[in-house]
Amino acid sequence: MATPLMPHATAAWLVDNTALGFPQIAEFCGLHILEVQAMADETAGSKYTGRDPVQAGELTMEEIEKGQADEDYVLQMSKGPEQIRRTKGPRYTPVSKRQDKPDGIAWLLRNHPEISDGAICKLIGTTRNTINAIRDRTHWNIAEIQPKDPVTLGLCSQRELDAIVAKAAKKAGIETAAPDDEKLGSDREKLIEELRAEREEEKRVAEAALAGEDEEEEKPELTAETLFKKEGE
Repeated sequence: MATPLMPHATAAWLVDNTALGFPQIAEFCGLHILEVQAMADETAGSKYTGRDPVQAGELTMEEIEKGQADEDYVLQMSKGPEQIRRTKGPRYTPVSKRQDKPDGIAWLLRNHPEISDGAICKLIGTTRNTINAIRDRTHWNIAEIQPKDPVTLGLCSQRELDAIVAKAAKKAGIETAAPDDEKLGSDREKLIEELRAEREEEKRVAEAALAGEDEEEEKPELTAETLFKKEGE
C-alpha cells in the first residue's frame, strides 16, 4: 500500500486535526502505532510540523469522515506521491566527491584526449569551463590537481567509462582492439614458453633423480662376507 510522501508529518497533522484512531493513522501513514501514540502524547524524540494530506491531494475529507464514523475503516489514499524523475543537466555527484572531479578530468584529458568535452561533462558531471581551465592549466587549484582514474575516485563506473571511450575511439577512427589482441597473443606465447621451460626442468630433475637411484641399486650391499672376500683378494 502506498504511503504519504511525508508520513510522519502527515500523521502529526491527522493526530492534531482529526478524530481518527491511532491504528487508522498508523496504517495510512505506514508507521507503527506506538509512533503515532508518541506524537499524540508529545513524547516523540522529534517534533514534526504537520502536513495536510487533503491539501496535498493524498486524502479527501470524505475519507476522513468515513474513518471517524467507523474506527475499523481503512483510509484509502487518493493518489500516491509523485516519483522524483531524473532531470536533464549535469550528473549529480555527492558533495564528498566533488573535490575529486578535477583529478578525474585531468586523467581523462591525459589518457583519452579523443573524448569530447560534452562526453566528459556527462560522465563526470562538470562544466566545459572547468574542463578548459584544467586543459589550459588556468584552474585556480591547478597546482594540487593530480590525474586519477575517475572510476577509482568513484565518479563513474567502469562500464560507463568503457562505453564512452569506445564510442569516442570509434568516432575518431582509433582502433583499440588490434593492439589489445596483439598484446594478448604475445602474453599467451610468453606464458606457454615459461610453462614449457618449467616442464623441461622438472623432467631433467626427475631423470637425474632416477639415474641416482639406479646407481645406488647397482652397488653391492656391504656385508661381512663380501668385505672379507674383498680383503682376501
